[in-house]
Amino acid sequence: MTATPAPSVRLRSTVKIALWTAATLAGTVLVSAAAVLLSGWLIDTVRRREGGLDRAEGISQIGNYFSAASAVFSGLAFLILVVALLLQYQELRLQRRELADQREELTQSRRELHRSAEANMRSLHVQLTRMAMEDPSLAAVWNGFPGIPHEEERQYLFANLTFGHLLLARQWGSYSDDELRVHARSLRGSEPYRRYWALSRDAKFALPRDSHERKLAELIDEEIRTAPGPPAPPQ
Repeated sequence: MTATPAPSVRLRSTVKIALWTAATLAGTVLVSAAAVLLSGWLIDTVRRREGGLDRAEGISQIGNYFSAASAVFSGLAFLILVVALLLQYQELRLQRRELADQREELTQSRRELHRSAEANMRSLHVQLTRMAMEDPSLAAVWNGFPGIPHEEERQYLFANLTFGHLLLARQWGSYSDDELRVHARSLRGSEPYRRYWALSRDAKFALPRDSHERKLAELIDEEIRTAPGPPAPPQ
């Protein structure tokens, strides 16, 4: 699922950019209008001072005054445009930063929801396993270890819970692979756990190679196979 910015954020950013653009245009228009008005005033002043536009010298002076005024106001208009563009650029930077923060928050929220869902599923699995451990008739429905006495089946169900605990710790990053190997070495000393592993190994190795469960199974299997003495055969 791809995170999308909130409509209010997009609306605020669009409004701000539109306002800056309108302010830039308005400033340019005002400066241009002021230049025209001031130029007219300068022309009229020069005309009265020089005695009319018929005189070449007066026309030359009027042109000089007009050129100077136009240069000043053109520079002011350009300065206003540059300032407005800089403000718009700053606004776009703030907008991108705000959107990046929102995407990070959404990603973190999805991550937490996913972990919460995994924890709830794990809790449900523990409850179902406990029910199967306490009631042989329910264990028969699960049929995870057919043909095995219920007392021994309870051990295997508990061993499967320990595997699920290590799997969840690996998925959440609570344990590194080196730490998981330490736990696997502790479990390999348990004869019931080795029997459980002999019965469940093939099912775990049938999973996709890139899955967390398959990788954990490979790690535990390696530790059990390197344990002193042969693994206990299933009974």
